[in-house]
Amino acid sequence: MNYLRKTLRVLTCLALALSVGPAWGETFKFDMANEYAPTSIHGENDMFFIKTLQKLSGGQIQITHHPGASLGYKSKDQFDAVTDGAIPIADTYVGPLRGIDPIFLLSSLPFLAKTIDDAKILWTVSKPYYQKVLKKSNQILLYASPWPPSGLWAKKPVRSLEDLKNLKMRTYDPNGTITFKNAGAAPIQLSWSDVVPQLGTGGIEAVLTSAEGGVSSKFWDLLSHFSEINYSSPLNMIHMNADAFAGLPKDLQKAVMDAADMANENAWKAAYGRVQQNYKDMKANGMTVVTDVPADFLNSLAEAGKPAVEEWLQKMGGDGEKILSDYRKQLGQ
Repeated sequence: MNYLRKTLRVLTCLALALSVGPAWGETFKFDMANEYAPTSIHGENDMFFIKTLQKLSGGQIQITHHPGASLGYKSKDQFDAVTDGAIPIADTYVGPLRGIDPIFLLSSLPFLAKTIDDAKILWTVSKPYYQKVLKKSNQILLYASPWPPSGLWAKKPVRSLEDLKNLKMRTYDPNGTITFKNAGAAPIQLSWSDVVPQLGTGGIEAVLTSAEGGVSSKFWDLLSHFSEINYSSPLNMIHMNADAFAGLPKDLQKAVMDAADMANENAWKAAYGRVQQNYKDMKANGMTVVTDVPADFLNSLAEAGKPAVEEWLQKMGGDGEKILSDYRKQLGQ
């Protein structure tokens, strides 16, 4: 009888433990939003993360990818959506989030990070500041995904201030708007999903974005030239609702972070060499790639962008000075 009681007690405790904890083999399903195309470097790396996490979690975490703003959210909307839990995970271009915190304008400061190497160093230095802002908004940072350097897509080569004069062009955040307005252009800030419609109707004549961005949207159907100015190498960040993350068992939380580390490494690796592949695709589709942009024009653009840097430093205060100081030390400047 004592043996029977002990057996029943053990079985009861086991049943209670299972009832309050995650069921063995339970599947967790999440949606992941991205404003950019599935063929973009970010869309492809999203799928790398999703497949890696599915493998590491033994199939217990399944993520449905929603590229091309198919959930109805643009990058500027995705931050609040993740905070509120409307979207558990998102891949977001950070520039439109400047109203939340000025740290989100760091990666696109004009001519600060002109190469992928520069951008990676800047990310390493600034990552704790991003994490701090996300923590305040009930989110966790998973990893970053860089854009190759930004250039100008247009119907003509842009190699001088005269070429830029009154050019109706798209910029992706206030840094670009300030810079190109000071340089004599007529910039307007647009979300990515609005770019092609505006090109089609003549609302804009040129686009500030990477070779990657234009290739993923087949800009050669509307534009003929890409001028390599290496304006900046901005970032997307992949972020997750903190409650959704906390609701996972510890082993699956580890799987998420391990997959994020692997996706982060893959994203930076993919960015190297992507430009040359982009150029190859562009030329195959009749585009002219302008790589001999004069240094005096680039210097003029950098001068036009200084007010954007100064404005950012004013908003960031001491943190901004420290970030740029640490970054320049890492560059050996």
